[in-house]
Amino acid sequence: MEIHLSNHQDLPVDADALRALAEVVLENEDMPPSTEVGIMLVTDDDMAVHNQQFLGRDGPTDVLALPLAPPGVEHRESAARTGAGVPYALGDVIIAPGYVRGQARRLGIAYEDEIALMVTHGLLHLIGYEHESDSEAEHMESRERHLLATIGMERR
Repeated sequence: MEIHLSNHQDLPVDADALRALAEVVLENEDMPPSTEVGIMLVTDDDMAVHNQQFLGRDGPTDVLALPLAPPGVEHRESAARTGAGVPYALGDVIIAPGYVRGQARRLGIAYEDEIALMVTHGLLHLIGYEHESDSEAEHMESRERHLLATIGMERR
């Protein structure tokens, strides 16, 4: 797995832990070893720009997932068709740690737990999970709980 993490903000983050979590998620979702993903940590101001650019929404948010494949593509099948050793790029996850820290405070949970959820949530979106319907949301949250439990964390 290739996890490209870029940090464009000033809050402390454990980059190694975030990369390790990303690998856990991708491996547990049966993505091939040649999978590549980007994780970008940005300021709230930068996130507001990305949120407007990609979703047409004002203000910052916690996480954005920008898949390279169009919606509805079965990523496991696509990755398998690329062949052994051929890189399979899923896309990028953008996270605003400042926003996540404030969200964690409001919810009364640890910042590290909330940022781990954002990494997991974003990666699952890249893989193809959605939460438009109640059943989709329930399925995605179940996967998040399972994946976070594998590293000793609980989903809020």
